[in-house]
Amino acid sequence: MFADHAKITIRSGKGGDGHVSFHREKFVAAGGPDGGDGGAGGSVYFEIDKGMNTLQDYRYKRKYSAEDGAEGGGNRCHGKSGKDITLKVPEGTVVLEAASNKVICDMSGDNTRFMVLKGGKGGKGNWHYATATMQIPQYAEPGQDAMELEVLLELKCIADVGLVGYPNVGKSTLLSRVSNAKPKIANYHFTTLEPNLGVVDIKDAKGFVMADIPGLIEGASDGIGLGHDFLRHIERTKVLIHVVDASSTEGRDPIEDIRTIDNELKKYDADMSNKPQIIAANKMDLLSEDEKETVLSKLKETYESGETRVFPISGATGEGIRELLLYASKVVSDHPDEGKKFEQEYFPESHVHEKEPYTIYYDEKEQVYVLEGPRIEKMLGYTNLNSEKGFQFFQRFLKDNGMIKELEDLGINEGDTVRMYGHYFDFYR
Repeated sequence: MFADHAKITIRSGKGGDGHVSFHREKFVAAGGPDGGDGGAGGSVYFEIDKGMNTLQDYRYKRKYSAEDGAEGGGNRCHGKSGKDITLKVPEGTVVLEAASNKVICDMSGDNTRFMVLKGGKGGKGNWHYATATMQIPQYAEPGQDAMELEVLLELKCIADVGLVGYPNVGKSTLLSRVSNAKPKIANYHFTTLEPNLGVVDIKDAKGFVMADIPGLIEGASDGIGLGHDFLRHIERTKVLIHVVDASSTEGRDPIEDIRTIDNELKKYDADMSNKPQIIAANKMDLLSEDEKETVLSKLKETYESGETRVFPISGATGEGIRELLLYASKVVSDHPDEGKKFEQEYFPESHVHEKEPYTIYYDEKEQVYVLEGPRIEKMLGYTNLNSEKGFQFFQRFLKDNGMIKELEDLGINEGDTVRMYGHYFDFYR
């Protein structure tokens, strides 16, 4: 089964906590602090694997986690860093933040490896906090929390030329004739249910990659007929070839077919209208000479302008195909840098504090301000509040994380009481 999109959850490793300990040695009555630093958490990377062409692996396993860093040890022993995790994806995969649908990274071109989530920093051991006036610090820094993110993976084909058109107009037949691709071909609608890529080699011209985009229909831009699943694969192409059934064997007007497909492309992405387009009038072998002249005359009169050209072809006999490919090669060469790249819009590190919630409110009944949250509870457990240095360390943590400002915004005054997990403090600026 071809899979071109998946939703997964990724998590970086938590940083190891700093350690609180003191040097113990025979004949040394009072050793100094020697608690080691925690190890860094592992990071989450995405990497292109040239051997992959689908996202099938991510349909079965939905959560991926890097390893947490280890806690520091005594004698200034540094905790072991957590192992990174690398997720392999096909070239052309775009990673998006699931809630906002904003781009995190585009795994194409030179961007072969990208760190999406950075592991948490390890906390500092208590030896870092020893001073001339505070020689036995009873506190250490907790490791930075892990980051967790739900992401969408979307595979958008890497191709120079995209074949578009209604079902059963001969796109797969054309691709199989001109390239090494071997798509399944049969005479019913939507036989092609996945994009097929092939390399086109042309004598005396530059080759290119061609993609057969599954048949589009009216309403595709609104998701009808798996429209979105197909349309995403056209976004990167530099040139579009509209394949139409010039013989109208199924009763459709080729001019109206092109107009309909054009409208769907523009509705999906306005930039589509800027792509160079070529029209391949297929199944010409089924028409008489007079019918050929009439159909071609109408198509050229309606659509030929600028780079847009109409080529009469037959996927069955090979008629006109070389001329079509030579022109497509020329247009691709004239637009070398127009394959779409997706720029980063979402930066996970800037949202790290959104994953570390805390609550501040005023308790009317007890007439105290209440401050609660996982990191606050953890920091209280690591800090010796009975020492002046320890208390200053904790105050700096509250200030650096914006909690003091939020208390002030709530209207706290000097002398008011703040409650944190059973501890009560008088507030002074």
